[in-house]
Amino acid sequence: MAKQQTKKTLQPQKSTSRHWKTAGVAILLILLGVFFLKDVFFQTGKKEVETTIYRFKKEGELILVDSLGNKKIGIDIEIADTEYEQALGLMYRTSMEEMQGMLFIFPAEEIRSFWMMNTLISLDMIFLDANRKIVTIHRNTATQSEQSYRSNKPAKYVLEVVAGFSDKYGIGVGDLMSYK
Repeated sequence: MAKQQTKKTLQPQKSTSRHWKTAGVAILLILLGVFFLKDVFFQTGKKEVETTIYRFKKEGELILVDSLGNKKIGIDIEIADTEYEQALGLMYRTSMEEMQGMLFIFPAEEIRSFWMMNTLISLDMIFLDANRKIVTIHRNTATQSEQSYRSNKPAKYVLEVVAGFSDKYGIGVGDLMSYK
């Protein structure tokens, strides 16, 4: 009887080996699926930030006028007045409406420099001094670029609008801004 038990115990070992191979392949497929689909299963990191960033949040209205006070155009604005908001700016956004912009408000007037790293839409950057007068305009900036766009004179405000906005509405150096 001992010989029969030995044969029976040897046969399941061959079957167990096949089960381990099948289980190993299944585990490998699950791990590959999780790796390639992790952003679908786990909404973490960059995906959450991008979802929040993409939405325009109207926080005020801005009017641009010529040096005589004649209105040129009015737009809705989102305000960036904290270090975090200023560092983030319009990065990761895929679009912005023509009548929208982001107004950066700094505590002091100084030479300002912006870049377009992780910015997916081309912009016009309008630099304004403490008197809210336009001192520099950079038109049609290059997307996703480390190129630096500096103000020619000290600026306290920077208005970012879609590329082509300044030309379309005749915005130029010396024009003035008001916002509420």
